[in-house]
Amino acid sequence: MSEIVTAGIDIGSGCVKSVLFKVDGERVEWLARETARIRNRDPFQLADEAFGHMLKNSGVDRDQVAYVASTGDAENLKFATGHFYSMTTHGRGAVYLNPEARAVLDIGALNGRAIKVDASGKVLAYKMTSQCASGSGQFLENIARYLGIAQDEIGSLSQKADNPEKVSSICAVLAETDVINMVSRGITASNILKGIHVSMAVRLAKLLKSIGATEGVVQVTGGLALDTGLIAALNEAAEQEKVNLVATAHPESIHAGAIGAALWGAFRHQKLQRLAQAA
Repeated sequence: MSEIVTAGIDIGSGCVKSVLFKVDGERVEWLARETARIRNRDPFQLADEAFGHMLKNSGVDRDQVAYVASTGDAENLKFATGHFYSMTTHGRGAVYLNPEARAVLDIGALNGRAIKVDASGKVLAYKMTSQCASGSGQFLENIARYLGIAQDEIGSLSQKADNPEKVSSICAVLAETDVINMVSRGITASNILKGIHVSMAVRLAKLLKSIGATEGVVQVTGGLALDTGLIAALNEAAEQEKVNLVATAHPESIHAGAIGAALWGAFRHQKLQRLAQAA
């Protein structure tokens, strides 16, 4: 099978993630990647711009891309060749980033999702959190803004907690009210953040249990994958819930959906080529 260039475009609630790969059978080579915060801009225009930047940076012409795969909210992306559901792309992307992964926690701006996968990244089961749940990137971003701290400080501050404050509500609005009350009582930012992480982690661990993911590596993807405080809380929650799970993240975890889309796109293109040759 000859090598091809394939792209993956993942439009989420907060970011547009794009990747460009060269695929030759099982050999996959990174060519380019782009991440753009939406911030009230047109995500489809951002996707088109990101695709153009990747082509320019990698020296690839648009007509050299064999397949452009969309995922997430990019179903109506005009220049896409085909669309894949995000649970399948995050599953495949997670296994690409960590071949030992047998479960995925995709934690995005608005909700979280637990996905059980096999060694190839095929989805075996999945379940999402409620959209109202306070276990999302947007919720944490709001809390960080209220506390006056940068998002990249959240993880390290959380791990400095000495007496985490319990956050009982699963409703984001009520949980934010809880945080306001905590601040007025003089609770430190570290203890507030760790309390939030613990609350999120326990719910996510239970979500994994509900789909039968009770052992092995859990690859965290999405915007909160690089929140070290959340990863630490997830591993503590796994022990508390008596499941043999190890949560891990990868520097490219935010691109997992786009990666999976690009790889599934390459698979679909090559399958169509074989069918055409056999006809």
